Amino acid sequence: MDLTTGATYSTGQGDITISALAVWHQPRSMFELVFGEPAGVWQGLLASVIIIAAGFGMMVLLIAMMSIWWERKVSGHMQSRIGPNRVGPIGLFQSLADGIKLISKEDLIPAGADRVLYRLAPYLAFAPVFVAFMALPLGPSMTFEPRLAAGVFWILAVMSVEVIGVILAGWASNNKWSLYGGMRVACQMVSYEIPLGLAIVVAVMSAGTLNLVELGQMQGGGIHTWIVFRNPFVLGAFFVYFVAGLASNKRAPFDLPESESELVAGYHTEYSGMRFAFFFFAEYAAMFVVGGIQVALFLGGWNDPFGLIGYYHAKFAVDPAAHTAGLIAVNVIAVAIFMAKVTGLVFVQMWLRWTLPRPRIDQVLYACVKVLLPASCVLLIGGALWELFLPGWEQGAVSRPIPWVDYSPWSWSDWARGGASATLVMRSILAGLAVIGMGLVVGWVGYAMVTGKRVKPRLSEAEMIAEG
Repeated sequence: MDLTTGATYSTGQGDITISALAVWHQPRSMFELVFGEPAGVWQGLLASVIIIAAGFGMMVLLIAMMSIWWERKVSGHMQSRIGPNRVGPIGLFQSLADGIKLISKEDLIPAGADRVLYRLAPYLAFAPVFVAFMALPLGPSMTFEPRLAAGVFWILAVMSVEVIGVILAGWASNNKWSLYGGMRVACQMVSYEIPLGLAIVVAVMSAGTLNLVELGQMQGGGIHTWIVFRNPFVLGAFFVYFVAGLASNKRAPFDLPESESELVAGYHTEYSGMRFAFFFFAEYAAMFVVGGIQVALFLGGWNDPFGLIGYYHAKFAVDPAAHTAGLIAVNVIAVAIFMAKVTGLVFVQMWLRWTLPRPRIDQVLYACVKVLLPASCVLLIGGALWELFLPGWEQGAVSRPIPWVDYSPWSWSDWARGGASATLVMRSILAGLAVIGMGLVVGWVGYAMVTGKRVKPRLSEAEMIAEG
């Protein structure tokens, strides 16, 4: 289909005619969608500063604070405890109280530390995570720069700077345990970035683009159009990415840079006050970023499993000026869906922390070099051969078709017209198996929550001692 022409589809909700170019000529961000294009360069720069400072700054801090509170509640319930419940409703303000406490603490620097590098390290650990948020595709018009052609590569590039800040923190502290933890970080994070990057390459190779917004639009036709279900090799890359992401974030069971048998804080042992807090902000914000990349690459991005977000966005994008309210509503719902998916992945990371034991450092590296690295190489070769011999669309058809724009994702005839009948069958099988597996997991968690209420929590109100 020629991208410059229109396409008419008959659906259960009526006939729609959509120009493919209309999807790409949408407003750059929600700010421009509401307030229009900036009048000049300086106005655009001011708008960008406002979005970054007021939007992303508050978003990063709020996500980090809520994640810290949430992990304490999750760990409490998994250990039959209550968790934070004193400061605010169900302890919601506990992280805020901890932040106030850390701000008021004295900022100490060891006598033998490198003062310049010691002060610089927390900011080098936090700044890359903050910058990465600006490329996350929260919604169709909720990306700071949707025209970033190499969005996936750019996020990985800036996130790799975090390891420099962590190593500097260990070395500049002039503490042997801090240096030991810093070297563990260098060994672990750099090693696991290789299978993580290869897993991303498998997904990108299948999709054919590094643009995160374009990736989201390609997955807007329903769960069977999500990249994770394109072929079995991408599905395997999804799990390799998740495990490698745990290690790159220093999350349990791969939290050896922070402690092992010595049970000290590791690379940030000597830090106090807000500099100490910056490392935790960076860790929990990085959890969200890594989960966001996984959602954008594999799990449909901001799209729902039924393709409604993609359908209505394509419909309203034909004439944005006439459907401003509709586009705003679609973007708000899309952001909620994206956040829910990332929150689910973060919950699984917290779940694993309180379920799996911590291995030795040699076992951690063995899992990377002898297990994940060969597996990711096999997945890369398999994914390449799959795309070579079993492409999703015939030669001459649209190389990166957009649901509801280039074809109707729920129409067998449209898939057959593009020579993708076998692809649709494979995607449907994989998606069906995933839905069944997810249903079993959700049912398991629900059963545990219901039956867990009969377990008496510890650290609760003690029973009265009987008299006599």
